[in-house]
Amino acid sequence: MDKFIEGFSKKNKEEKIEAIAEFFRDKQKAIDVFHSFNHPNPEIQTMINEFSENTISNFHLPYSIAPNFLINGKTYAIPMVIEESSVVAAASKSAKFWFKLGGFHTQIVDTEKVGQVHFIWKDDIEKLRAKFPELKELLIEGTNDLTENMRERGGGVKDIVLKDLSDKEPGVMQLFATFETVDSMGANFVNSCLERFADIFRQWHKDQDEFPEGSLDIVMSILSNLTPNCMVKCWVETEIDNLKDIVPGVSGLAFANKFRRAVRIAQIDPYRATTHNKGIYNGIDAVVLATGNDFRAVEACGHAYSSMEGTYTSLTSCTIEDGKFRFELNLPIALGVVGGLTNLHPLVKLSHEILDHPSARELMGIAAAAGLANNFGAVKSLTTTGIQQGHMKMHLFNIMNQLDVCKENRQKVVDHFKDKNVSVSAVRKYVEALELA
Repeated sequence: MDKFIEGFSKKNKEEKIEAIAEFFRDKQKAIDVFHSFNHPNPEIQTMINEFSENTISNFHLPYSIAPNFLINGKTYAIPMVIEESSVVAAASKSAKFWFKLGGFHTQIVDTEKVGQVHFIWKDDIEKLRAKFPELKELLIEGTNDLTENMRERGGGVKDIVLKDLSDKEPGVMQLFATFETVDSMGANFVNSCLERFADIFRQWHKDQDEFPEGSLDIVMSILSNLTPNCMVKCWVETEIDNLKDIVPGVSGLAFANKFRRAVRIAQIDPYRATTHNKGIYNGIDAVVLATGNDFRAVEACGHAYSSMEGTYTSLTSCTIEDGKFRFELNLPIALGVVGGLTNLHPLVKLSHEILDHPSARELMGIAAAAGLANNFGAVKSLTTTGIQQGHMKMHLFNIMNQLDVCKENRQKVVDHFKDKNVSVSAVRKYVEALELA
């Protein structure tokens, strides 16, 4: 059958579902499943439909809470949206451990955002450099109407510099602009300013007699998700003796040394660093999703930052000095608490209320603490009991669902695997034995 769908975007929701049902053997079953995930409140469903394009259903993820996070002396119950087993448990366990040792500490290094107007310059670069101060003034003045509200809140355009990339690609240059967007992530604000910059640049260029016609070609105007100066530092620290028996029978110094060595391996080996940082983003992404922010932008920034020195490396570091253990995350992350889904999605609104309506700076610290907590839990498990013990036990319920274990046998399965290794094959074998008994 021809699967090309003509005019899909012009169809209403039910017509879209009917069209997609043609992809399934059991069309009605597919239609029923899509309908079953609709929100019972029609007004909320209409709002969800408008979050994206070509919406035919909702995709549900667990909304969980990791309690008892002590961050800068304040206790938080952190909302996390994630489907992976053991992430919320690991974050909660780490938070509980560090609570009695002073909790998590954060420091905002800066909150600078970045945008670029890329262009091709086909004339003498020195002539453009000489006149750039005049252009820069026009660019800032020419966006005053766009930046007025942001400036009233303490933000706006911070600086604009001229960058020459022509040694890498002939003629390529850029206006490299930095912004402060306060409590907004600021993507729309930055992009609006950049597009206005491009318009002003074109008109200014036309008005300059010394620049030949056709010597300027604007390529694109867009924010950058790499924001190395929008940075939060998060750390935990304690006397090494306080780590004694964090794993039964292991001394504080032995645990600290094994932990530090594991983090060091992630700093020098990109293969390990990739999985190491993924574990950090298990916590960060879950908070970013729950608070209505862009987890793709957040991850892209962190991974690019991890590679800026020429090789991919860990976002965390660990030191042992003067009898003290310190574990630290340096995280570039741009978050917002106003605009976008933060004002629309009911659960996102509740997330911000649970967190006591944090500022963007506070939310940066909360997300970082969740990331550090997950990384602490993962490295602790890897260097002691192994990652699978806790992870697979949390995964046990997914396995039972996969195997369609009946309700009567579920508690028997849980009890049986309390002190045994969990795997799909092991669970299947035990369930088969139960059913034969």
